[in-house]
Amino acid sequence: MEIHWLEEVDSTQRYLLDALKHQTLKAPVCIGTTMQTQGRGSRGNHWIGEEGNFFISFAIGRDVLPCDLKLESSSIYFAYILKEVLAEMGSHVWLKWPNDFYLGEQKLGGLITNLAGDCLVCGIGLNLKRSPESFAVMDIKIEARELRDAYIEKLKTFPSWKQIFSKFALEFERSKAFSTHSKNTIIELKDAVLCEDGSLECNGQRMYSLR
Repeated sequence: MEIHWLEEVDSTQRYLLDALKHQTLKAPVCIGTTMQTQGRGSRGNHWIGEEGNFFISFAIGRDVLPCDLKLESSSIYFAYILKEVLAEMGSHVWLKWPNDFYLGEQKLGGLITNLAGDCLVCGIGLNLKRSPESFAVMDIKIEARELRDAYIEKLKTFPSWKQIFSKFALEFERSKAFSTHSKNTIIELKDAVLCEDGSLECNGQRMYSLR
């Protein structure tokens, strides 16, 4: 994967999507920084980019993704792989459905996915060194570039969706103490049922994680 590291950028996601659109970069490619001024979160929210934290976006061709991965569950897939990398380093981070990283009951970061032509583009923000009030900060000492390299190394071989899902399903119960958003409505997850494709059945509706 081609890697570009910027001293500062408004949004790694916007930067990469624009570069793909104008064909100045092509997949597989990763853009990273430790200073992001206008980060994007889920549902168009702004993610506060404290200096020294972890901000990357990467593009991967859809043709190299596992054949059993439903695109709508890509957020779970790529977020859980990063969660495994962090766990191997001693972190207690867990993944709340569908795309939020948590320590205990506090949010630590998140992952968003976009489709751009034949590419899947993932953007990640994690509080490695500092966090806004009410958010968590990483429980292990690690530099942004170190985490980037470990994650990209893990992405050289894609596990199947079935392998990832079987492990994510075991910790899904932790998500039931929280809520999520669907069509601008807050949905409590206490009675949600996790389906094998990564979607949820909740209050008579089916929800997927692509966002």
